[in-house]
Formats: sequence, structure tokens, C-alpha cells
Amino acid sequence: MLSKRIFETDFTTALNEELDRKNLTVRELADHTGIPVSTLYKITLGERDPRLSTVKKIVAVLEPERIRFIAIIAAKFLLDTLEIREVDFQGKKFLIRGYSANSLEECIIAATRAEKDGASGIICAPILASIVEKIVDMPVGMLRPDHLVVNEAIHAVVKRIG
Repeated sequence: MLSKRIFETDFTTALNEELDRKNLTVRELADHTGIPVSTLYKITLGERDPRLSTVKKIVAVLEPERIRFIAIIAAKFLLDTLEIREVDFQGKKFLIRGYSANSLEECIIAATRAEKDGASGIICAPILASIVEKIVDMPVGMLRPDHLVVNEAIHAVVKRIG
């Protein structure tokens, strides 16, 4: 992924590797981005540092926007009952992807995996949210049970007590 490689190495190296990988010439990249061929040649030779607007155009062509998704970390039974599978917000579509977890350790692993998978945000239990916010670099939202759910849980426990 070009955007990740840019930060692991220098831009020139990342760009040249991506062009080779996609079997694209500098001229073809210029045609797709609208950036002058001479500018791109200077960048690929390391003779010129690109402006941010130039980097954005290059990344937009070489790494088209992938499908955005929101990760929900919860027990499998809750994930199985989710009715919403995608959300539209201001013209952007976000899919909903569940990550099953039944322990604190599994939740932390799921959050890390969701970030690695490219999640745009994470939703999880309140007790987990403060931890997840410290380990991922994206918005984290909390699942908040409504009073009906809490009341049902109270009654279930009272029945078991007896």
C-alpha cells in the first residue's frame, strides 16, 4: 500500500516501487493524475520533493479509495442480531463489520486487527473504549445498553438467584 510505504521509506522509493508493481510508466501516471511528466520524472529521480497536493493526486490514482467500514467489537450473539450492515453519511458509505470477542484480551486483539484491516472507526463496550482509544489511531465509540437491556439482565440474574 503506497500511503503506508511512504512513511516506511522515502517517497521516491515508495513511488518507484509502486509504479513497478502496477507496471505503470511515469507518462501513464502523468496522464492519470494531470501532473506534468517533467515534474513526475524529477520526483521519481529524487531531484524534487513533491508538494502535498501532488502526493494526494498520486495516491488517489495509485491507491483508489477502499471501502470504508466501522468495526464493532462485541460478543458473537450481539453481532448476529445486528440489523444495520451499512450506513450512508454525507454521501459516504460505511459498511459495518463485526469482530467477535469474549474477553478483554480478545477485545484488544480485535481492535488491533480492525485497525490493521483499515477500519475507519471502532465501536465497543464502555469498559473497553478507554483502552482501545490508547492503542488505535481512529475514532472510538461506546456501546451503551439501554434501560430495557439492563432491566432484563437484572431480572435474569434474580431468577437465577432464586
